[in-house]
Amino acid sequence: MPDPVTELRSAVEAAASALRDGADPPSSQPTLERPPKPEFGDYSTNAAMLLAPSLGEQPRGTAEKLAEELGRSLEGTVEKVEVAGPGFLNLFLSADWYRRAAGELAVAGEDLGRPSEPNTTERINVEFVSANPTGPITAAGGRGAALGDSIARILEFAGHPVTREYYVNDRGGQIDRFAASISARMTGGSLPEDGYEGDYVVEIAKSLEQEGVSPDDLEDLGRRGIALILATAEETLLRYGVVFDTWSSERALHESGAVERALEQAREAGHVYESEGATWLRTTSFGDDKDRVLIRSDGDPTYLLSDMAYHRDKLERGSDRLIDVVGADHHGYVERLRAALAVLGYDPDALEVAIMQLVHVVEGGERAQMSKRSGDFVTLDELIDDIGADAARYFMLQRSHDTTVDLDLELARKTSNENPVYYVQYAHARIASILRKAGEGAEERAAADFAALPAEPSERALIKRLCELPDEVADAATRRAPHRLCAYSTEVARDFHAFYRDCQVVGADGEGVEEARLGLCLLTKRTIARTLGLLGISAPESM
Repeated sequence: MPDPVTELRSAVEAAASALRDGADPPSSQPTLERPPKPEFGDYSTNAAMLLAPSLGEQPRGTAEKLAEELGRSLEGTVEKVEVAGPGFLNLFLSADWYRRAAGELAVAGEDLGRPSEPNTTERINVEFVSANPTGPITAAGGRGAALGDSIARILEFAGHPVTREYYVNDRGGQIDRFAASISARMTGGSLPEDGYEGDYVVEIAKSLEQEGVSPDDLEDLGRRGIALILATAEETLLRYGVVFDTWSSERALHESGAVERALEQAREAGHVYESEGATWLRTTSFGDDKDRVLIRSDGDPTYLLSDMAYHRDKLERGSDRLIDVVGADHHGYVERLRAALAVLGYDPDALEVAIMQLVHVVEGGERAQMSKRSGDFVTLDELIDDIGADAARYFMLQRSHDTTVDLDLELARKTSNENPVYYVQYAHARIASILRKAGEGAEERAAADFAALPAEPSERALIKRLCELPDEVADAATRRAPHRLCAYSTEVARDFHAFYRDCQVVGADGEGVEEARLGLCLLTKRTIARTLGLLGISAPESM
């Protein structure tokens, strides 16, 4: 069902099409945006400026014609249409439009905020977290978890089938060092060079010793240690609101022959060669700055070979698009992986990579040292214990993933409007309180047609904000940008608080006015809950 803003945008496009009368269409679709100041109208469009070249006219002349056409076609919807600047059109909407718009949103039900169906749905694999299984998930890993999970939620809501996947790097040198570190803790020996410190390794060693695992069986120690780390990681992620559909194993890829098959396919395609005792992939043929090693001279496969096989596997399992959420140290890796997919005959554009910047956990203006068990890093569990999963997710998501996050613990703990997640959640809880105050059956009494709504300025501002949700979700889905919904949730909360300041709800004068305003409160509550839900954050009934 089209939302009110989409219907208005379609009316503008139809009016422009009627004036075009066979002339070539503009190269782009007209915009419909909120002007920076209320005196410039409710919405502004550049439709006349795009149409004027096709008609061979000056934009202002076309704008005057389009204003007349819109005045006729939108009679009862617009109070007036003004020409501004070089040819913009400012639309001033009637109170009836606001009442109808609120009514349309109110009957949307579970589709509230859902954007129009995409022209093409894609089966999307979102791979995120994927931390080495040699230690607890850190606060930095929590940023990737929040980002990947929220992207998946938004894409699903926008109509795409999504798989959430965790890739376990359970082979190679880091696993050998992990096993040797556990063995050293069991025997009291020295840690290997670049071994794993931290009390969590001691805890794993004690657990495996109680199970009777031999400290000399490094293969078994590695497997069992990984299993314990992954079990803890799954519990941590569940606390954080993240559940994976698939856990994939690098070791399993090698054992199944998938890595060898990917290598042979690349070799048969003529893109593999031997040099200096190593096996190389000719990625320069696909835009990389230099060729890359697949198998080192000592016979050890590189990560690129495993990842080439892994991404091939994901595509073979039926994914149309792969989205990888990775850390800040992966900048140079993206192009070589895209080149590897091209070597295997896949479209490299099927792979998207969101590279996250760093997370700094800050307290009192300085980096926090919270960990009692791990010494030099903050675990996600410790962060959740301190500020809660909701605050942790919101602070991780409120900035674009390509900017550094300073997570201020003192701010995140505050129960005041200074804390952005508290501010939004409080708006939801406040509405729940208003509905309780209105008495039993308030939600049933809340109007769905809004015919009695006075449409005061703050009511109009709130309705207009609520109408923006489908566009915000669509933009967040297209740009893989959950931070847009963080900003939107804050704007909704701000507009609601202004509405409640200006407009009496319970006990409002006028027949049906209380019911209409209760309906607007309920619609706002559902909008906040929908937005927070897409971010993986709860919407509390009381605070």
